[in-house]
Amino acid sequence: MSKNNLVKTSKFLSLVLRHKPEEIGITLDQNGWVSVSELLDACNKHDVAITLEELETVVATSDKKRFAFNENRSLIRANQGHSVEVDLGFQPQEPPEILYHGTAERFISSIMEIGLVKGNRHHVHLSKDIETAIKVGQRHGKPIVLIIKSRLMHSKGYDFFISDNGVWLTDHVPKVYLDEFDAGRESRA
Repeated sequence: MSKNNLVKTSKFLSLVLRHKPEEIGITLDQNGWVSVSELLDACNKHDVAITLEELETVVATSDKKRFAFNENRSLIRANQGHSVEVDLGFQPQEPPEILYHGTAERFISSIMEIGLVKGNRHHVHLSKDIETAIKVGQRHGKPIVLIIKSRLMHSKGYDFFISDNGVWLTDHVPKVYLDEFDAGRESRA
């Protein structure tokens, strides 16, 4: 499978496993799982031919580990990022002192006014390292990295979760817990 086909297939799977399962007539269970055979059949019926081997390659090679199989590989789901209602079974975790969020420069003034909001997703996505946050921010334009005072937030009663692929999640980050990380590797309040 070529790199372009891997990316195309991964984006399609993100669409149907995170946002619009109805596009191909599948239904996610309450925890976001769908039968692998049902997914493959539905994809093929909707002119998106994916073999089991190609699906396994996408799951295994995704740099962000977006998808997971259950233990016997009969079910598949997205690890986080859903806009459809699912319960991924995450338990609250104590976060590290600092987490990061990558965004585009054009969003920074709004974020610094209202904080980070989850929008149509279930959670705000945070990373444990600056490099990942930069990659995320680059998807939308010139990247800006925000420093999240996560341990302080947690001490004030905010819940944090960690997905199976290591993405930290929370419902909202009020502006008081944000610092902007600039190109000089210094933060400012």
